[in-house]
Amino acid sequence: MNKQETYSTIAIASQEKFSKVRDYILLVKLRLSLVVVVSSILGYMVVANGNGNWVDLLLLAAGGFLVTSAANALNQVLEKDFDILMTRTANRPVATGRMKASEAVMFAGLSCLLGIVVLATFNPLTALLGMLSLIIYAFVYTPLKRYSTLAVAVGAIPGALPVMIGATAFSGTLTLFAFCLFAIQFLWQFPHFWSIGYLGFDDYKKAGYKLLPERMGQIDRNLGISSMFYAGLVIPVALFMFIRLDISIISTSFVMLCTLVYIYLSYGLHRSFDRSSALRLMFYSFFYLPLVLIAYWLF
Repeated sequence: MNKQETYSTIAIASQEKFSKVRDYILLVKLRLSLVVVVSSILGYMVVANGNGNWVDLLLLAAGGFLVTSAANALNQVLEKDFDILMTRTANRPVATGRMKASEAVMFAGLSCLLGIVVLATFNPLTALLGMLSLIIYAFVYTPLKRYSTLAVAVGAIPGALPVMIGATAFSGTLTLFAFCLFAIQFLWQFPHFWSIGYLGFDDYKKAGYKLLPERMGQIDRNLGISSMFYAGLVIPVALFMFIRLDISIISTSFVMLCTLVYIYLSYGLHRSFDRSSALRLMFYSFFYLPLVLIAYWLF
């Protein structure tokens, strides 16, 4: 084999390795997994109130990432026949056949096992919540998406558990504070998801997902009102935390202000009911949750 052939072989091998890495990035839904990790870390930091340590944060990030990656891999295995029907998900590795379902399942099993072991180093409750999150997301929310809009509420449970996992990793118990943080993240998801769902409604219909309320085959015009309702429920939670949990007036006021903006943008979706209003609500929702958690941590 001459030098040119050797270089060509090396280039092909490198390209194949890069493609495999890219497929695993798609399999674990890297951006979504990182959002989960960030909310867990912030949940830990809020409850720790300056008393945590960086080793625990690294372990929490690793454990949370592994469990979330496992859940996302199982989700893609179970939805491979539907992912291929949607533009947004058509390039996923299991859906396209670039990765065998057995490989994805094996990865999910190993990732879940390692992640739960890491979370168990904190306490059994944290590991249990991590496992519960995976089970609900992969085996309840995922199949329910094709049958009922109730899937959104069910999916909001594992979506809100990361902040509680972070809180229990420090405290070792389910405190009232942890439940309040869970409630905020749970409520946050409805406007967040519905704005995304509005933008991807046609794609969801192709796959037969029933994630948005409909009337006569179109998105229910009350979607913005529903978003306002769930965003507004954060206000009594924040007031309760201020009264019962001795949360500062500064952080409470900041959370109230952020929530009022969330409500206003939800109203904008109701009023205009167009792509631009849904985009504004979606982009703001990306910042809302971390801003609220950071406020509780700093103030």
